[in-house]
Amino acid sequence: MGIILGSGLGGLVDEIEIHTSVDYHDIPHFPVSTVAGHKGRLIFGRLNGKTVVAMQGRFHYYEGYTMKEVTFPVRVMKFLGVDTLVVSNASGGMNPGFVVGDVMVIRDHINLFPDNPLHGRNEEELGPRFPDMSHTYDRALAEKAVIIGSELGVEVKQGVYAGVPGPCFETPAEYRYLRIIGADAVGMSTVPEVIVAVHSGMKCFGISVITDLGVEGQVEKVSHAEVLAAARRAEKKMTTILKGLMPEIRS
Repeated sequence: MGIILGSGLGGLVDEIEIHTSVDYHDIPHFPVSTVAGHKGRLIFGRLNGKTVVAMQGRFHYYEGYTMKEVTFPVRVMKFLGVDTLVVSNASGGMNPGFVVGDVMVIRDHINLFPDNPLHGRNEEELGPRFPDMSHTYDRALAEKAVIIGSELGVEVKQGVYAGVPGPCFETPAEYRYLRIIGADAVGMSTVPEVIVAVHSGMKCFGISVITDLGVEGQVEKVSHAEVLAAARRAEKKMTTILKGLMPEIRS
């Protein structure tokens, strides 16, 4: 299975029994992480009984990469034999029931990026021209994650993730807009990788750590450093959920 670790969430690597690690610099055609909180290594090993390949650091559209460059590692994972993709991210919460430090299982997403990684000629050997997105995130894994959280004493929220291009954090009006259209959390990643994973036939599980709030009347100034710090404080919750979920993932 494949794992993509978001901003400030690379600590899950400490739980992996590492067999091999490769710097992105040394992988042909791989982009290079340019954002703080993304180390830039591809990790191969075992996590709670599962063989995994983990990206310790991802790529973003706002870094100037094309959508195909951003999602190229997902294609590589597919050809390595990955059939389930786990994605994590740090996000801003708009749901009034959220607080900083909450963990949210992604049940669906809203794509607000100005481009799509599947734009252009379709390669039929990779996937269909018009992939179905009605079950983008695996429902069974999402439900199991909530149960695991309850058993381990970690409250797990559920919601819809809105993917935006960045790199600006949202204005109060944008937070209101995102909430109105049905989003519970917002971030600058995840959606492109999941689209490509679904296109290639992978199952997907997504989890967000709420690092700041865009709730009506509670929008405060935020910096990337504060987002990273909040993600690291909540990282143990996410790690606990993902470790518990590993034995439930089947090909």
